[in-house]
Amino acid sequence: MIIERYIYREIFQKLVWILGLLILIVASKKFVDYLAEAAAGKLAGELVLRIFWMNTLAGLPKLLPVSIFIAVILGFSRLARDRELVSLSAAGIGRQFQLQTTVRFTLIFCIAVIAIVFYLAPWAESNVQRLKQQAEQESDITGITAGQFKEFSKGDRVVYVEGLSADKTEMNDIFLQVRQNNKLGVLTSDKARFRTDEKSGNRFILFEDGRRYVGEPGMQDYEVTSYKTYAILIEAGNTDSIETKLVAVPTRELLGSASPMYKAELQWRISSVIACVLLSLLAVMLNQFAPGERRYAPFLIAILSYFIYSNLLGISKTLLKRDVIPSFLGLWWVHVLMILVIVVLYYLPSLWTWRRRNTDQQILPAEQ
Repeated sequence: MIIERYIYREIFQKLVWILGLLILIVASKKFVDYLAEAAAGKLAGELVLRIFWMNTLAGLPKLLPVSIFIAVILGFSRLARDRELVSLSAAGIGRQFQLQTTVRFTLIFCIAVIAIVFYLAPWAESNVQRLKQQAEQESDITGITAGQFKEFSKGDRVVYVEGLSADKTEMNDIFLQVRQNNKLGVLTSDKARFRTDEKSGNRFILFEDGRRYVGEPGMQDYEVTSYKTYAILIEAGNTDSIETKLVAVPTRELLGSASPMYKAELQWRISSVIACVLLSLLAVMLNQFAPGERRYAPFLIAILSYFIYSNLLGISKTLLKRDVIPSFLGLWWVHVLMILVIVVLYYLPSLWTWRRRNTDQQILPAEQ
């Protein structure tokens, strides 16, 4: 149908530039952060683009529902502003047709959302974690230059290396200064390597065959210890590793799991698809309350509605992960609440018409 294709094109055009704009905003900030890490020696230069693209793909599930929501809002707002919806209504094409057309477009869009949310995003996130782990093991060495000092832990750790091995995985003739509890410690060693604890993410330097000097600056009572191997903490691990690891879990592992955290993650992924449909319907309903002189009102109400909806989903996810609420309630009650809001908005004009008609019928006998 020509009118259907016209509405599809209107929504699709808005969707393309809105999604592109959101990706640009989010990705540009990430890219700057990665460049800063590469400049600080925490990330190898050749890994920057790979991690950047993978991280962008992993972040799409957060952007897709709000993108389709804003696209539908702006698309129908433009049609309402140009009085095209009034013309369609006069021709017998009303809200039901608008809703059906929007649902058909959104269902097609949801096919891509399902592929991204359930398969591509977890795959991309797992690759990001793998590349970051590789970067943590490699970037420490690549950030160190033979014959130069390098600071860690905001200056509390200072490393000096005389030379590096050919494969840049081992440091030779290393010197490390450590400040802790008003004491100064110095470690010297013939060779050392970086090590990362997989569970905590803490990073260490593992010294071999060296000496350790500990004392207070200006005093002569230094303790001297010889050691075969000695490990010292350089940087603490990331405390958000549990959440990021959940995002990387394949969907097939989430299915049928009894873990509350896995149930919460599975329902969160399903909610991304449901939210695309419900938010699109909400956008159509909000446009019917858009008088010409206040055409931005539905957009502002839509943004407020989205934040309430998304925050309720986030709160429910947290409660489900902590096993505070049962899984059968989980995130579903938020979607049910949104459906009720859409139904109320759908019948609200009819209720207003019915109430106005009853009021007029009561006034007429009184005037007679």
